[in-house]
Amino acid sequence: MRKILIANRGEIALRIIKTCREMGIETVAVYSDADKDLPFAKEATFAFNIGEPPVNKSYLKTDTILEIAKREKVDGIHPGYGFLSENASFARAVKNAGITFIGPDPETIEMMGDKIVSRKTMMEAGVPVVPGSGEGTSTLEEACKLADLMGYPVMLKASGGGGGIGMVRCENEQALAKSFDSTKTRAKAYFGSDEVFVEKYIQNARHVEIQVFGDNHGNIVHLFERDCSIQRRHQKVVEESPSPFLSEQTKQKMYETALTAAAAVQYKNAGTIEFIVDEEENFYFLEMNTRLQVEHPVTEQITGLDLVKWQLLAASGEKLPLSQNDIKQQGHSIEFRLYAEDPKTFLPSPGKLSMFEWVASPGVRVDYGYVSGTTVSPFYDPMVAKCIIHGETRIEAIEKAVQFFDELNLEGIKTNAPLFKEILKDEDFRKGNYSTAFLTEKAFAVK
Repeated sequence: MRKILIANRGEIALRIIKTCREMGIETVAVYSDADKDLPFAKEATFAFNIGEPPVNKSYLKTDTILEIAKREKVDGIHPGYGFLSENASFARAVKNAGITFIGPDPETIEMMGDKIVSRKTMMEAGVPVVPGSGEGTSTLEEACKLADLMGYPVMLKASGGGGGIGMVRCENEQALAKSFDSTKTRAKAYFGSDEVFVEKYIQNARHVEIQVFGDNHGNIVHLFERDCSIQRRHQKVVEESPSPFLSEQTKQKMYETALTAAAAVQYKNAGTIEFIVDEEENFYFLEMNTRLQVEHPVTEQITGLDLVKWQLLAASGEKLPLSQNDIKQQGHSIEFRLYAEDPKTFLPSPGKLSMFEWVASPGVRVDYGYVSGTTVSPFYDPMVAKCIIHGETRIEAIEKAVQFFDELNLEGIKTNAPLFKEILKDEDFRKGNYSTAFLTEKAFAVK
């Protein structure tokens, strides 16, 4: 590949540009009116305005993106994460245009994007799944019957959902009845289908995912696990690897299960198998993300590998650079998603970043989307940067993270940096003793 278009924005676009530059690949960026001054638009080899700030008038304009790709004679399109990354129709349109889609096959995206179809596929492959409805649920009466059979609490989910959107925990029948119609409406608005399903809620669960990678030659490997249990509104904010609570025996079982899951759909390129793990270390398939994850730098830090480079090589038809036995992990890595949001309410807090500076030191990596003097737009996810800290041990990584946030100079907007300071001081976090309910139960008194 000599030239690729990046159908995304912000930090992930800039992250992809950096690897392309190292590989001697030219990059084409597309940007909205709101993003014209951001680093990714300036760092790309070529950059083109794609429209007004709202996503449906810019980053979701598939026809315009393809027109630019053809005009610029690109070899491939990298979708990043979010936006069009798990849109099978877009992936198909890219292939039909004679351009390489840097990701899995459209058929795989389609199959794994539907929660009900993906559950069936995994069950057939012998992968354990969370107890839940086998089919979509169209009526409240049907949902209540299923919930009674499983026992409360349950999760009500959008079949086509992802990223925590269209997901509601229901403690009893009254809560289920209250949320049913609104969940269907939200599912329709976000994913084009109002199909929902009911799933058993696992108490005190951990959210652990396995990074997998496949090529066009039938090779599939795993790149170890990431613990993503610290979440707000079902969305991850802190991720780390290795998991601080899983036994070695369970990890090995999860790696094998993830490879089985990936092989069942003949997976190609970067993907993630997500599991829910209960207190006894029983694990259940949750979903498969058919793209590069936000938290992929955690894996890069412990393996020393460049996953974007692997994506580009796999998409070019090359074999994976390493076999399973050659992939090693070293040290401990923790990622903190730095958001422009109120650290107490988690509500977005867009505005101008008058100052954004940090101290560069060994083991500290910052994947940023904004710099001092740029404005965090209200139109997109308010993530300012990802702060990834690596140490030889977990304790060392935690201490480096404490120092990083103490020295971070960020002014002009509210961010969740004060929340990270509280998490890093917390005894349970330091012991690796936390679940997906961690932030809800702790209710940190953030200053």
